[in-house]
Amino acid sequence: MELIKNKFQPIIFLVAAIWAVEVANFVLGHGLTSWGILPRRVSGLIGIPLAPFLHIGLWHIISNTVPLLILGGLILTGGKTRFWASTVGIVLLSGVLVWLFARDVLHVGASGLVFGYFGALLARAYFERGFISIAVACLTMIFYGGILWGLLPLRSYISFEGHLFGLIAGIAVAWLDHKFQSRTGDT
Repeated sequence: MELIKNKFQPIIFLVAAIWAVEVANFVLGHGLTSWGILPRRVSGLIGIPLAPFLHIGLWHIISNTVPLLILGGLILTGGKTRFWASTVGIVLLSGVLVWLFARDVLHVGASGLVFGYFGALLARAYFERGFISIAVACLTMIFYGGILWGLLPLRSYISFEGHLFGLIAGIAVAWLDHKFQSRTGDT
């Protein structure tokens, strides 16, 4: 049990931090939610790193928690450094893309990070072409392939842009990671 706790400590810490912010947000009457990403507004820039920690309510954070734990745990199999680099890269790149190109509404939630992890796992298989990364990508598609419906603008209150740009950021981060690993010989 201690091995599992140590191995998955970063994703558990990240999800616990997201929940801690949600509890604080609830206590403050959801006043923190306004710190999400507001596209093309200087005041919305603060939302780029904060948006994954902010949620509209309990249903929103619950729907992100399990995929974050599972997909983030799979990202973590590449090591803690790669996990944190992937997480920060996905959050910042997807956030910037949302700020630049998304609809002029408030964008919050960790689903962009979920889609980023999803994209990174699939792209990692393509770039690495190893048995384990391909097996992980296949399992990811089998169990989470349905999230691709989230790329469609089916509901106005869901940031499909956050999903799309999260997926793109995950693929980009996996590509950059592959290039870095190839140069350092750590593949």
